Amino acid sequence: MNQFLFSTSWWVPFYSLIGAILTLPWGLGIIRRTGPRPAAYLNLLTTLLAFAHSLFVFKDIWDREPESLLITWFQAADLNLSIALEISPVSVGATVFVTGLSLLTQIYALGYLEKDWSLARFFALVGFFEAALSGLAISDSLFLSYALLEVLTLSTYLLVGFWYAQPLVVTAARDAFLTKRVGDLMLLMGVVSLSTLAGSLNFSDLYEWAQTANLSPVNSTLLGLALIAGPAGKCAQFPLHLWLDEAMEGPNPASVMRNSLVVAGGAYLLYKVQPILALSPVTLNVLIVMGTVTAIGATLVAIAQIDIKRALSHSTSAYMGLVFLAVGLQQGGVALMLLLTHAIAKALLFMSSGSIIYTTHSQDLTEMGGLWSRMPATTTAFVVGSAGMITLLPLGSFWAMLSWADGLVRVSPWVIAVLVIVNGLTALNLTRVFRLVFWGSPQQKTRRAPEVGWQMAFPMVTLTILSLLLPLMLQQWYLLPAWESIDWYVVSILVASTILGVGIGSTMYLHKAWSRSRILAWRFVQDLLGYDFYIDRIYRLTVVSAVALLSKISAWSDRYLVDGFVNLVGFATIFGGQGLRYSISGQSQGYMLTILAVVSVLGFFISWSLGLLDHLHF
Repeated sequence: MNQFLFSTSWWVPFYSLIGAILTLPWGLGIIRRTGPRPAAYLNLLTTLLAFAHSLFVFKDIWDREPESLLITWFQAADLNLSIALEISPVSVGATVFVTGLSLLTQIYALGYLEKDWSLARFFALVGFFEAALSGLAISDSLFLSYALLEVLTLSTYLLVGFWYAQPLVVTAARDAFLTKRVGDLMLLMGVVSLSTLAGSLNFSDLYEWAQTANLSPVNSTLLGLALIAGPAGKCAQFPLHLWLDEAMEGPNPASVMRNSLVVAGGAYLLYKVQPILALSPVTLNVLIVMGTVTAIGATLVAIAQIDIKRALSHSTSAYMGLVFLAVGLQQGGVALMLLLTHAIAKALLFMSSGSIIYTTHSQDLTEMGGLWSRMPATTTAFVVGSAGMITLLPLGSFWAMLSWADGLVRVSPWVIAVLVIVNGLTALNLTRVFRLVFWGSPQQKTRRAPEVGWQMAFPMVTLTILSLLLPLMLQQWYLLPAWESIDWYVVSILVASTILGVGIGSTMYLHKAWSRSRILAWRFVQDLLGYDFYIDRIYRLTVVSAVALLSKISAWSDRYLVDGFVNLVGFATIFGGQGLRYSISGQSQGYMLTILAVVSVLGFFISWSLGLLDHLHF
């Protein structure tokens, strides 16, 4: 039985794909009388099967060598597009994580969207979402990974625009789609270039090629920049980071998956192409700069947000920036560990924030307060999720940060400063959100706020327990360092930044009107951070204005130059025909003589231009 499950583990993505297809009759409105819930139950069943299948395989895969499955999709001349799959502890563990978190999110969505008649459409989209992520986890082909990232881009567009009757939602979905398309287009250029340079798009073949590749600095740099553009768009990295903030207009269950799994999918591809990126030092430096700027900048922006989902989504960009920084410093193992710990903590935070939104019907932090005694499960989930995000011993992120900082404290000590800044500001931001939402006196929208139902509470409690047990799981997988090898100097710095951030967040003045200070200097800082350093306005004044100007020039040239020339030829033909009709005699002999004379003259000039008359002497 175990051998059968292992040999068919490549089937895991098809479970959710089948569930999504079976959901379509309800999602398209073909079946109405039963309501949308049977569609949700079908998708839950297929996701449960996928989770059970991958979990059984994961339990017995440690003593097995990784296996590869090669499927040739298209082959012509030197072009060979094959679909390669890898069955290994890392890939199967990723499918367990994707299907398990998707299962909890779908149970959560049953409660969050219980009164929404588009519930079936949501579950169909989540099924495609899950299928693409599971396929990306076991993919051993850059071609297949690119195709699945395109499916994720489409799924993001459809999920962000789920409530398409709202104009702001439509704008957010459009911006998310177009921003990701910029990165995907550049990634496609890199994929096409690699297929020509390496002759194969399978990761195993690409790794062998990278060991002996002899590329010029310009080619290696352009190739590396193209390969990191796609993950930068998926992970909301500067300068392709604005979409994640706008994507919070979608349903909260979709935000749970987007901030935990989708961004991790883009970073996972970045981890897979790491040996190719190492061919260009410039690309690695770009990763370091991009990750550092996004990590610090997004953390600062999160502090100034008064929307609870946006305050959390910007920290997603920040932690993905740390992942980019880790890959740029060739710390791939640390990047994977940070992805795991961040995904669990961020899913827990977004589930708790969704419960708050569901109960209070508000996302404004200044309208909340005093919820800790009314929503104990939600409060516990938020506290544990916040503790899992920062370096708080002994939770998971502490060990991820420690393993990273411990290896670079002497090689690149400036990295410790980046970790301390991001960790301290994140602790301050989460403490600020906790005080505004759960502490203080109840406001008008929170006086009678009850705890959510079991469909939403069960996933939160499950993830809370999982987050607390994560250090034991890491120890079981031999990912924790031995106590005698721990650098206590690094530990003290990281823990001190957490204590300092929590202390400032606990004591800073938080008036309900704080979001618009009357002090001019403080208001300037608030606006600068609250509007994301005015990046969107800079884009409108530069890139958008340049594209609009080029569009106007193109439209003008098309109307007055191209169409004008064509219209001129047409008018000349009309006027010429009108003028010639008065010289028509009606005698066919004259017409033939005219045609013969014109053809003779044309033939003479053509022969003379081709040199056919040079041998004639008159």
